[in-house]
Amino acid sequence: MAIHKARRREETVASSARRSEKPSPYAFMNGRHNELERRDIRFRWGDYGFRVLRFHWTTFAPSKTVPFHKHAEFEFHFIPRGKGLVIMDDIRHPFHEGMFYLTGPEVEHYQEADAVEGMDELCLHLDFVKLNEHPPHEAGAQYSAVSGEWGMESEVEEAEECVRLLRSLPRKPAVDQFGAMDCFMTAFRAWSGNETGMYTTIKQAVIQILLRSVRAYGGGQAEPNLPTRDMNAYRVQLACQFIQANYKRPITLEEVAEKIRISGRQLQRIFREQGMGSFSEYIEAVRLERVCGQLLESDEPIERIALEQGFASGNYLYYVFRKRFGTTPGAYRDKARSGALKP
Repeated sequence: MAIHKARRREETVASSARRSEKPSPYAFMNGRHNELERRDIRFRWGDYGFRVLRFHWTTFAPSKTVPFHKHAEFEFHFIPRGKGLVIMDDIRHPFHEGMFYLTGPEVEHYQEADAVEGMDELCLHLDFVKLNEHPPHEAGAQYSAVSGEWGMESEVEEAEECVRLLRSLPRKPAVDQFGAMDCFMTAFRAWSGNETGMYTTIKQAVIQILLRSVRAYGGGQAEPNLPTRDMNAYRVQLACQFIQANYKRPITLEEVAEKIRISGRQLQRIFREQGMGSFSEYIEAVRLERVCGQLLESDEPIERIALEQGFASGNYLYYVFRKRFGTTPGAYRDKARSGALKP
């Protein structure tokens, strides 16, 4: 019996040794694991300013310990290889490969690597503060969280919710079930490869670490908080965009309806409900607008302008133009150039 136990113990040690020899996917950071910390990475997310204080990969030899200590910032500990334990609030929490834990500001903790395997650790030290003002847009005005300009409202609310959950996460390890560890590699590769958009990639990687960590503990909003659309107005918008891009060629109601996945009858009804007139009236209006512009900007014959702007013939353009404006294309051009045409 003692021999069998000894063999099992030897097999366990051998198995652990083999696992410890398994190459880490983060080993490419070896020798450069602190280089990203030379960058003073700061960014805004919602109403918060974030600053990355430390962002590195390190290896713990078997039985290595880190005595009780605490930080003024949040520290994320991800374990891509090996196992060990952490003590928080006088409770011992074992962890293993694929897990992580968060130590918040002023939380005392003790770390210890397994006596046989040792471990690797990916660390993110992050500090953040609440900001008072929204960033200015290019015109110099300020974004309004209330107006939801370009998704600002949703971003503000999601950042607020994420920070709230981070501050209340349990002080114990959890399985990294949503792959927050992968974001370390994304950020480091962006930096080491000097990728285009490196700063944005790193910012997004850090935000994903926060969000995926919160999700791993079961945190999340009860209901999606994305803005909703007036679907009829949205469908008309899509239809108008398609028409404006293709007005020079024949376009049918059925073709446009198929593009936005509704029936022709439904599209016709939506156009009228949105005050656009009929489908054909809208196409005609788009073509006439382009005709008017070309009449003012060029000396091309009216017949050619008619064909270039999607009308079947010059005669049909004359008919539509007179019906809409009470004059002919030629007279419109002459009045415009003489200054007799009212704006």
